[in-house]
Amino acid sequence: MAIVSFLLSLAGATMLLLFAVRMVRTGIERSFGASFQRMMTAKRGALSNSAAGVGLAIVLQSSAAVALLATGFVTAGYLQFPAALAIVLGGDLGSALVIQILSFRLDWLVPVLLAVGGYLFVKVEQRKLRQAGRILMGIAFILISLRFLREAMDPIRDSAFLPAIADYLAQDYLTAFIVGGALAFVMHSSVAAILMCVTLVQIGAIPFSAGLSLVLGANFGSAFIPVWLTRDMDVVARRVPYANLALRGVWAVAALFIGNVFLRSGALALSETGQMLVFAHIAFNAVLVLLAIPFGSGLSRMMAQFMPAPRLRSGGNGFDARPASALDIHNIGSSAQALASLKQELLRMSELVEVMFRPALDLYRDNDLDRIRAVQALDKDVNACLAGIREFVAAMPTEEFGRDATKTARDMMEYAIRLETAGDVVAKRLCVLARDLQGTEAQFSADGWSELTRLHECILSNLKLASNVLVSDDLESARILSLEKTEVKRAERRSRKRHLKRLQTGMVESFETSDIHLETLRALREFNSHIAAVAYPLLYKHGQLLETRLIEDMDAADD
Repeated sequence: MAIVSFLLSLAGATMLLLFAVRMVRTGIERSFGASFQRMMTAKRGALSNSAAGVGLAIVLQSSAAVALLATGFVTAGYLQFPAALAIVLGGDLGSALVIQILSFRLDWLVPVLLAVGGYLFVKVEQRKLRQAGRILMGIAFILISLRFLREAMDPIRDSAFLPAIADYLAQDYLTAFIVGGALAFVMHSSVAAILMCVTLVQIGAIPFSAGLSLVLGANFGSAFIPVWLTRDMDVVARRVPYANLALRGVWAVAALFIGNVFLRSGALALSETGQMLVFAHIAFNAVLVLLAIPFGSGLSRMMAQFMPAPRLRSGGNGFDARPASALDIHNIGSSAQALASLKQELLRMSELVEVMFRPALDLYRDNDLDRIRAVQALDKDVNACLAGIREFVAAMPTEEFGRDATKTARDMMEYAIRLETAGDVVAKRLCVLARDLQGTEAQFSADGWSELTRLHECILSNLKLASNVLVSDDLESARILSLEKTEVKRAERRSRKRHLKRLQTGMVESFETSDIHLETLRALREFNSHIAAVAYPLLYKHGQLLETRLIEDMDAADD
């Protein structure tokens, strides 16, 4: 009975730990997700890229999340292999530092985090403050789960069961290594897996030698997570997680044999504590970063030979050919099939608009006319999507499908029109402004450029959220997207007022770029309004959107 109770308690503590780590990561991604592109794709040296990876992993509490971000930017062409690999290796070091922070006994902080985080998440409507509350509550849950884990070990610490397993793992370090790797992969979180190992060593449940083998195995096993999660990506992108897997595997196996030889011979006089295990984990990742970074270019060539990229047909606009349309007017199918095809085509259209919008501000500084033309050429693909959707909806048998399906299809076509207009905003306004700026000596002020960049990042985040609403029909996401539209309006208004104040102070840069700055603000706000329109039908359906903000009865209002 004690074993069953132990296993249930262990499973509960583990699930709470996994949930808490994901909760923190979700809150940070929703608050600052779009800012990660600017941080990760800035041109810098290898050590600086690793430092960026360290910072991102500390923020996200997940090296796998950093690896996925880096791999995604390689796919989009924003990062090259050496820079992406340096970021991924730095992310592993950052997750090790997170473990150092979370391994401290901070139980006294739990009530404060729960009280403040709960208030922000439940009572505050502003998105970033709500996500800050989510982050604080997630950290509190991490600390609670670690306390549960320690308490789960108490009933069996003095039994014959746990010492037998601990002695076996201490003697058979290969088995302990494999168990650690499997644990990290199954939990899909190296932070959670290694925190568990450190806690077991801290409370004396397993010896230090077994904990070291488990941690080294977890380091190796965690490298399989991004390999698994990127299995459907392009070959060029998958080179990064595979290279990370090879490097970590070789170094983990070497460290396993070296560490156990020294521990068994008594050559290393270490204090065999949980804190020392954390130091060993940090040292493992720090040494790997220093050893691997100088060979980034050579590893790139090796991985290119090991994983050659297939030859892709390229479109006339310089971008890789996009997936074909999901619509077949000659095979509409049932109402469910037709609506699913429409939704898939809308997602494709949304992705095209995102590809156009993502480099919009880069065009202002690149001085690259060819890139501007390539972005503008994509507008023809967006227009073709709208034409196909319009033709498909017109061909749907409305009598056969019924009123609800017909209205849903009409709402999707309305959103397609908004997406096409959003594409026009990029192609016919932002690209034109970028072209006008080229060939001049005018430059944005530092404050003005920072305001435009933050607004652009916010809208990129809203684009992702709009796609989620389209796929999931989630009411909460639709509400957040609608609230974000108001936030973008406020940000645009604040930036305009600050710009006018800079003009009043006589700032030369603001005078030179005044028209372009103001027109860009208007274009960004209009673009965001179009992509946020996907939330309206869902909010109307649930009665959470007013027809008008005007006061209906003025006499009653006066009274």
